[in-house]
Amino acid sequence: MFDEKEIGEIKEEYKKWSDKLKGKLVKRPERKADFANTSGIPLKRVCTPLDAADFDYMKELGLPGEYPYTRGVQPTMYRGRFWTMRQYAGFATAEDTNRRYRFLLDQGQTGLSVAFDLPTQIGYDSDHPLAQGEVGKVGVTIDSLKDMETLFDQIPMDKVSTSMTINSPAAILLAMYIAVAENQGIASKDLRGTIQNDILKEYSARGTYIFPPKPSMRIITDIFSFCSEKVPQWNTISISGYHIREAGSTAVQEVAFTLADGIAYVEAALEAGLDVDEFGPRLSFFFNAHLDFLEEIAKFRAARRLWATIMRDRFKAKDPRSMMMRFHTQTAGCTLTAQQPKNNIVRVAFQALSAVLGGTQSLHTNSMDEAFALPGEEAVQIALRTQQLIGHESGVADTVDPLGGSYYIEELTEEIFNRAKEYIDKIDEFGGAASAIEQGFIQREIQDSAYRYQREIEKGERVVVGVNKFQVEEESPKDLLRVDPAVRVSQMERLKRLKSERDNARVKNILSELKNAAEGKDNLMPIIVDAVKAYGTLGEICDALRDVFGEYQPVSTIG
Repeated sequence: MFDEKEIGEIKEEYKKWSDKLKGKLVKRPERKADFANTSGIPLKRVCTPLDAADFDYMKELGLPGEYPYTRGVQPTMYRGRFWTMRQYAGFATAEDTNRRYRFLLDQGQTGLSVAFDLPTQIGYDSDHPLAQGEVGKVGVTIDSLKDMETLFDQIPMDKVSTSMTINSPAAILLAMYIAVAENQGIASKDLRGTIQNDILKEYSARGTYIFPPKPSMRIITDIFSFCSEKVPQWNTISISGYHIREAGSTAVQEVAFTLADGIAYVEAALEAGLDVDEFGPRLSFFFNAHLDFLEEIAKFRAARRLWATIMRDRFKAKDPRSMMMRFHTQTAGCTLTAQQPKNNIVRVAFQALSAVLGGTQSLHTNSMDEAFALPGEEAVQIALRTQQLIGHESGVADTVDPLGGSYYIEELTEEIFNRAKEYIDKIDEFGGAASAIEQGFIQREIQDSAYRYQREIEKGERVVVGVNKFQVEEESPKDLLRVDPAVRVSQMERLKRLKSERDNARVKNILSELKNAAEGKDNLMPIIVDAVKAYGTLGEICDALRDVFGEYQPVSTIG
């Protein structure tokens, strides 16, 4: 970027500036002796062309829509169209959530994002003893195709892209979505959306697993194969760093552990006989937008470049779409505070801005009241308006990668790239992500980072406005959205009525067929689709698979 003479002149001027500054720092020292970001990367006082002396523009940066995609996966990015504006939503019954979805679509939301309750996430119907106290609490409860039909009532499924945050039972919820669309007269080939379907991070960071890793990976590759033929526009997995970050990882760890999981999924699909360019274009990712604004922008750019190199060099992908990291972003729920909750509006705004400057394809903005309860309508509207303000009023969407070429951003992007790659190399030494999880390596790394971060807050080294500094006297919040415990009673009544009206002999036969297929090697998806169409329940289908696959027992990470 600069010739040798210019670099020499800059070096000389930088030395003079540094020498002059030493005297000034004696009288007016900086706020801290050392500065570092959340990943522990030391931060220089200022970055100059000296930090970019070895910078290879085409290798490390390139142009938008071209390998290595550091600057974005589309040549025009948001000049063509904005990112998909989603609000992650779901609570109580399918009727309640359907009303919220239609409200959000009326407010200008451009995609749906389904939150499921805990029993649904771990494969239990609402009448299961373990579902007590949890039905409809953290998301919508879906027991059968009947509930899914209600959830998408009057919603044009061929015009709206839907993301479903579901993992272990992802195949079942996807089958229900396909069946509802067919009932609306919409072919599966016309459906667009994403299932999270990322089981590895459940073992390391989140906990909503059902089956052990091996059969879980088999179900995932069955989905890859089925969708490549039947639902070609569907993103078959959203490889999630979001929950890894929420569990306490650093930005570098979020990139490394997420991409290591991605490598494991690609390897599993290849072992199942799929071609990398057959499923590669439908892989997607899900990241967290955390507090360190510039670190997050660099993180997104580094992750995109690193995945492109992995797919091209490690897996020999030929289709450019296989190398493009397309990702959804959600602002960091773990940074929301119950103290002074209106501060959360500001936190969410700059987190969302970092995601846009980092080139996200889809975005969810958290609501200010989520540290207390499920978000109310006003809070959700403010969160959605935050995205609309960024898109329509801030001007940042009018040029591609506007911070590209910044000495600091490029150096930080390179640093995150290299540190994440080192982690991936270490995970390879463990035998891959699944093995590293089984041996507790990834869990321990996340736990150690979470502990350091919390200690910094407790010691006052890291300021959280309104929590450990700038506190005020506050009244308890009012008019919070609470889910009535009677939701479970009504769901149990629905289940009872469903089982009395359906063809139970047909359901029994299909579940028996599913068990036989699970014991063999046939693709499970077509049978799961048949089971949901017969109104077999989520719990019944999961129980049939539990009988064959068993349940995962976590390893201890103590010591």
